[in-house]
Amino acid sequence: MTLEYTFDLHFHSCLSPCGDGEMTPANLAAMCALAGLDIVALTDHNTTGNCRAFLAAAEENGILALPGMELTCLEEVHVVCLFPELEGAEAFGALVASRLPPLPNDPAIFGPQVLMDHRDTVLGEETAMLAAATTIGVYEAAELVRSFGGLAYPAHIDRPSFSLLSNLGLWDPGMGFSLAEVSHACPPDLFDRRDLHGVPHITASDAHYLHQVSDPCQSMSLPRLSRHSAVDYLRRLGC
Repeated sequence: MTLEYTFDLHFHSCLSPCGDGEMTPANLAAMCALAGLDIVALTDHNTTGNCRAFLAAAEENGILALPGMELTCLEEVHVVCLFPELEGAEAFGALVASRLPPLPNDPAIFGPQVLMDHRDTVLGEETAMLAAATTIGVYEAAELVRSFGGLAYPAHIDRPSFSLLSNLGLWDPGMGFSLAEVSHACPPDLFDRRDLHGVPHITASDAHYLHQVSDPCQSMSLPRLSRHSAVDYLRRLGC
């Protein structure tokens, strides 16, 4: 027996340089619960620093959260990385930190990058410039995330910037991605493209502000509500 669970797997917290200050772990988890979402994911830019807090806040609000990241590849393509285990996500986060350029964040330009616990107590600020591109290439990303137990797929491929199609011009199976993410505003004929025929896709809000947390528009059928089941579902989409 399986049950349907609504999901949105692309949210930013106040740790992302472009994330609003009200996107605290507790606020975001509460807003996701109010929206009627069952499964969510925190995908801050190039960091997993607030994932532990968000998972705890989500549990307190009766929803399941996946630890994740929105990786900025060398080509400035954004890639969503999701993990069934927090330890794998945090280990991947440490690797990504080592492959960021040695540049400090400028809060006056990019905004503060705030680390919090699940009760929204400020723990400090991330000083590295998370808005920068890493040295991880887009052809490297999928296999690298897989080596940490996770799943990676290109973010918002329909958008005119920081997307696989805008920056590289095509979907190449050789990159190793088995599905794609699109925005709510995705043109209905996008997947008529020859290179996208048969590519499974999901929709995500990519919310940076609380008002961007959308009502559910999709669900996944799972035998049980767990992080492993959710990631396995996404893996099966690409089979």
